[in-house]
Amino acid sequence: MKINEIARHIDYTQLKAFATWDDIKALCDEAIAHETASVCIPPSYVRPVHQAYGDKIRICTVIGFPLGYNTTETKVFEARKTIEEGAEEVDMVVNIGDVKMHHWDKITDEIAAIRKASKGKILKVIVETCYDTDEEKVQLCRCVTEGGADYIKTSTGFGTAGAALEDIKLFVSNIGPDVKIKAAGGIRTKADMEAFLDAGCDRIGASAKFDSLKD
Repeated sequence: MKINEIARHIDYTQLKAFATWDDIKALCDEAIAHETASVCIPPSYVRPVHQAYGDKIRICTVIGFPLGYNTTETKVFEARKTIEEGAEEVDMVVNIGDVKMHHWDKITDEIAAIRKASKGKILKVIVETCYDTDEEKVQLCRCVTEGGADYIKTSTGFGTAGAALEDIKLFVSNIGPDVKIKAAGGIRTKADMEAFLDAGCDRIGASAKFDSLKD
């Protein structure tokens, strides 16, 4: 697979706490040059990027990030605010405490609330697989499907591990027909990207520089 083909599936990402405007601008310029699916950036940079780039770039941002334990009301506000400021895609983190307590209806209701707040935009749900058992991952597939999200996403990149191919296979077998998969966390090479796309992913969260990827 050619780099330009892979790029169309990449949410080009810069979410480090110390990211400066220069870092974000460099990310956006490279994303435009390679025609990535989007840039995934902190909420505080959504408005500046939208003002600087307009329709030249598709903006993805994160809410409830990276720990997921914000209240539902806070996440709903974040979603509405970032969309108002220019975000086209929202990646939310589930409450991992609710996962461990198996509060599946609560998780589904939260996803549905953010789905409602982000109507017309793409919603991805980060389930942070490194903390979940396989049984919990299966239940989360149901929550994401019933909550009406567009994607289930493996990881924040800030947990104890990132994306794993075995989790993609598990998702493929358990998500609804309208739900896609995003892998993120630790995907740094062209071979990694190809493997995750071949396994069933539609999007990849990646921060590796394109000049480090070879055809």
